[in-house]
Amino acid sequence: MSQTTENAPATGHVVIQAYLRTLDNSPGVYRMLDAQSRVLYVGKARALKKRVSNYAKPTGHSPRIARMIRETASMMFLTTRTETEALLLEQNLIKQLKPRYNVLLRDDKSFPNILVTRDHAFPQIMKHRGAKSAKGDYFGPFASAGAVNRTLNQLQKVFLLRNCTDASFESRTRPCLLYQIKRCSAPCTGQISAEDYAASVNDAMRFLKGGSTELQAQLAAQMSQAAEAMEFERAAALRDRIRALTNVQSAQGINPRGVSEADVIALHMEGGQACVQVFFIRANQNWGNKDYYPRIGPDIEPPEVLEAFLGQFYDQKDPPPQLILSHMIENADLMTDALGQKLGRKVEILVPQRGEKAELIDSALRNARESLARRMAEGQAQTKLLEGLADAFALETPPQRIEVYDNSHIQGTDAVGAMIVAGPDGFLKSQYRKFNIRGTDLTPGDDFGMMREVLTRRFHRLLKEDPDRESAAWPDLLLIDGGAGQIAAVKQIMDDLGIDDIPFIGVAKGIDRDQGKEEFHRPGQRPTALQRNDPVLYFIQRLRDEAHRFAIGAHRAKRAKSVSATPLDDIAGVGAARKRALLAHFGSAKAVARADLADLRAVDGVNEALAQKIYDHFHERG
Repeated sequence: MSQTTENAPATGHVVIQAYLRTLDNSPGVYRMLDAQSRVLYVGKARALKKRVSNYAKPTGHSPRIARMIRETASMMFLTTRTETEALLLEQNLIKQLKPRYNVLLRDDKSFPNILVTRDHAFPQIMKHRGAKSAKGDYFGPFASAGAVNRTLNQLQKVFLLRNCTDASFESRTRPCLLYQIKRCSAPCTGQISAEDYAASVNDAMRFLKGGSTELQAQLAAQMSQAAEAMEFERAAALRDRIRALTNVQSAQGINPRGVSEADVIALHMEGGQACVQVFFIRANQNWGNKDYYPRIGPDIEPPEVLEAFLGQFYDQKDPPPQLILSHMIENADLMTDALGQKLGRKVEILVPQRGEKAELIDSALRNARESLARRMAEGQAQTKLLEGLADAFALETPPQRIEVYDNSHIQGTDAVGAMIVAGPDGFLKSQYRKFNIRGTDLTPGDDFGMMREVLTRRFHRLLKEDPDRESAAWPDLLLIDGGAGQIAAVKQIMDDLGIDDIPFIGVAKGIDRDQGKEEFHRPGQRPTALQRNDPVLYFIQRLRDEAHRFAIGAHRAKRAKSVSATPLDDIAGVGAARKRALLAHFGSAKAVARADLADLRAVDGVNEALAQKIYDHFHERG
């Protein structure tokens, strides 16, 4: 092993070579770490010793791998029973550790579904995201909330299913506006029988399962019968339903006949960047498409990118039975085995060369190519704006991470602080944070105090988690919504925390509060302004407006939650169902508080012990 000094630990292929003596050819996962024990790379191996011996060679590597080997100071190993287990573990570790030399999928979020509930006599149709814990039938995934909303909007026109909550349903005494505009059949007030409503639910589910052609033929026959019987109003209603069904199909664009359930995944790489386009095909219908921009290295090949993408993409979501790819991955057998175990049935991976599936890939590739071109153009424009920002405020370098802070409240109530993040890739929405203001000593409307709490919490956490500032979580610039007073407060906070190398700028509107006459405040300097037509000014306005939008949204969500809160929320054992039962029985939380034990025991789902607990909560003895 190479000689080391106290300040320069050994690195490179010689270090890696030393591990070969203790390795066998078991399957497993390895980690390569630098001199500061930061993970550089996570990989899987069919045979660990054979795989690691490749890194121990001094030559024959691509520039990226050679650089990674030079930085490697130590390695970690974990054997697995099978190579499939190694693949799954590898992708989990990549998502957790985010190593510099791995392909990394960014902003991987859950997808929305359509849920038709099954715990009510009149099922509700609604958008659902997250764990599938509610009773009902799920249809999806859809690529975005917009794709779900468009489909739900058309389905309401066709099938007239309710989307109101159960509580709203039970409390209605007359039909709501949706009934008046022919978006709901108003089962809440008996405008439709349970049998007819159930038939509409079954038709909606048949459509979502791909039976649109048969359904349209059935509706057309019913329309003809109604017209022959001179039931013209019913015939017109059926005509409108057929039109709405056609609109759903035309809005979906691609509706392949020969592909019932698949994800179409195409990769385009250019200029050291990559775009992966995913089309969601379910029930022979296109349920939307979404593009992803995984982080890649300069000399990485498409099969490796796609394999890493698939492993991370399906880590928290079920795959469909078929994956249609633009490039074949290196370990297709392992991936099909791993995804098949996850789904509980066979998963097929194919790269079509002709026919309808090849046309789907061509369409996805075109989308990927165009999306990446737009992103690269936007990135160049963003880089120029960051350079202009650095020039305008004499920053040492263009900022790579800008944090923008704002507060929102109504006369001090339901106060929320907000932080948004922007950088060379635009807004980084996965990095946004909201702060529920906790300070009990703040006077209502104390914006300085709120900002002090938000920044103190933010930087206390950064100092605790990354005192050496090795991660990209530390900002290069702070933008504060406010003027000289806010900036003075921020300076005091940063001085107290011992942070003196992060510039911050206050953005305040001019005397007449006219957009375009913003003043910029910095510690110890006179206020400055930018020309009205300066692109940097527009850039800062967009950043501030985004922070304001996010802060207001967080405040409204908090206020809505507090408005719907009741004293029953504080009683252990009273969940959503029992809360609804109590409110339905007594009419209000105040009436529950006045109820005696006998009345409480009369509520469905409330036994004697819980009734006593509720009674004691409202009748504490001093």
